[in-house]
Formats: sequence, C-alpha cells, structure tokens
Amino acid sequence: MEIVVLDGYTVNPGDLSWGSLEELGRCTIYERTPPEQVVSRAQGAEIVLTNKTPLDGETIDRLSSLRYIGVMATGYNIVATSSSARRGIVVTNVPTYGTMSVAQLVFAHLFNLTHHLDHHTSEVRRGRWCSSADFCFWDYPLVEVSGLVMGIVGMGRIGSAVARMASALEMGLMVHDPSAAARVQDVSFVGLDELFSRSDVVSLHCPLNRETEGLVGGSRLSMMKPTSYLINTSRGGLVDADALASALNEGKIAGAGLDVLSLEPPTPDNPLLAAKNCSITPHFAWATTAARARLLEAVVDNVRAFLGGRPINVVSASKSS
Repeated sequence: MEIVVLDGYTVNPGDLSWGSLEELGRCTIYERTPPEQVVSRAQGAEIVLTNKTPLDGETIDRLSSLRYIGVMATGYNIVATSSSARRGIVVTNVPTYGTMSVAQLVFAHLFNLTHHLDHHTSEVRRGRWCSSADFCFWDYPLVEVSGLVMGIVGMGRIGSAVARMASALEMGLMVHDPSAAARVQDVSFVGLDELFSRSDVVSLHCPLNRETEGLVGGSRLSMMKPTSYLINTSRGGLVDADALASALNEGKIAGAGLDVLSLEPPTPDNPLLAAKNCSITPHFAWATTAARARLLEAVVDNVRAFLGGRPINVVSASKSS
C-alpha cells in the first residue's frame, strides 16, 4: 500500500513519530508540497494524507490510483468532495482532537486582554519595574473576568468547553446556536444582535460557510460595548478585518484576541496587524503537543479502519458505498 503525506510538518515537526502510519504501508512523507508538485508526488499512491494542501477536482482526476484521502484536520474544504465521490474515493477527517487546547487559548487571549500582559511584560523587560518608586505599577485598568458575560457563537464541542471554563470562572453565559438550543439545557440562548449588544466577551466557535462569512462586520461591532472584547479562534473569514481594525482604532471595543485570519499567512498590509489592542497568534490553538499527538493517532486509526474495510469519520464517499 502506497501512502503519501503531502504536508506533514505542521502536524509533526519532529517531536512525534510516524511509526504507526509506516506500519500500514510504504510511506513517503513530505514536509510541504507546493501546488504544482501535488500530482507528481501523489502519483501512484492509493492513500494521500493532507493537512492544508488542496486537492481540487482536476488533481483528483489525475491521480488514477487514489482510493483514499485522509484530511489531517477537522475542516475538509480543501478537498473537492464532489470529485472524490464521483470516483468512489473515501475522504475522512478528524472531527475532534484539539477541543481543550483551543478552548485554553480563548482564555489565554482573554487574560492577556484584561491584564495587558504583552505591554506590562515588555515594560518589565525594559527595566521599568527595577526603577519604579513603588512595588508595582500598571498602565491600563485591570479587569476581573468574574461577573463578565461571555457570549458564545456556536455551541459545538469547543464552544461547550469554553462555556464550562467560563462558568468555572463565575462568568455569565449567553449563547447563539439554533441547532444546539434543543439539546443543551441551563444556557441562555439568544439572537445574535442581543448577544453582541449584551456580552462583555464574544467568542466565535462556528464554521465558515456562506451564511457565516463576514458574520462580524461593522454593524455587529457597533452593537458591542466599548468595554467588550472579541475573540476568534475559529475561522478568520467570520470577521471583516477592515471593520474590526476600525472598531479597535476608534475605541468602539476594548480589544480583540485572534488566532485566525482570513488569509494565512497574512500579507503585511492586513490592517489588524497594526490595530490597537489587537493580540494575534499564528493559528496555533490546535497545535499543543497533546492535541497533535491525538490528531496523529486519529489519522492512523482512520487509515487502519479504511484498510480494514470499515472506514470511520467519513465525510465523502461514493453514493453506492
């Protein structure tokens, strides 16, 4: 069995082992694959694994031996599933592996925003504390999160984990997710406008699709309190970057914590890179060692199940399968 990993570096930059996968077939593992080399590298492979390298319809049609595409992530929009289904190619993903890691970063951003950790740490490094006339100093109001209202858009696995953590911090909860309202109890489900206008913290945990693209634009941002924060660890396309940068620079909201942008890596002219009180991390919420180990284990389990004739976590297959 010929197995090709197109872009293994972000999943395993060297601190994990590919051994379990290599037991299942002859493996060729590439750190990264540019678009123009996908066909040549995957030619002859029956199993192709990808994290973010796209497999469009034309590419899939040119890979005559291909039987299985394993997406080493939750989102699988990089694969032309209509083409794979027509060919009878099974496509799988890993639906859950980084729930707690992503939820953890939500609060890392929140604590950074409420205590201005970046600024104060930098000031200490510059020697300001050493020369201080007092035993402490702070340059911004320090905000206690207990008692604040956390508004969560999307109550899936990650949104639910964020809700539990917020409750442990004695924060109020407000949720928008029509699909979850019937299955989650003891949570206040509200409309989007009410959530944005009443929340002290808005955290995004919904998929990116035609309905949610640009969900947070100028209109919604204008509903938020000037003391409120926006946190996005979901998908960059949910937020209008220009509108958010303007809201931050004009003081319409107090700050934003972002782990995702609409284009990654971003171009230097992205307005959020220079916006006031905007903390940006490089899409690494998912990438704790523990989460990547779970991801790699699930990837191997998916391949093993496919080889055993009982594929799991299937997102696309032939209509007859």
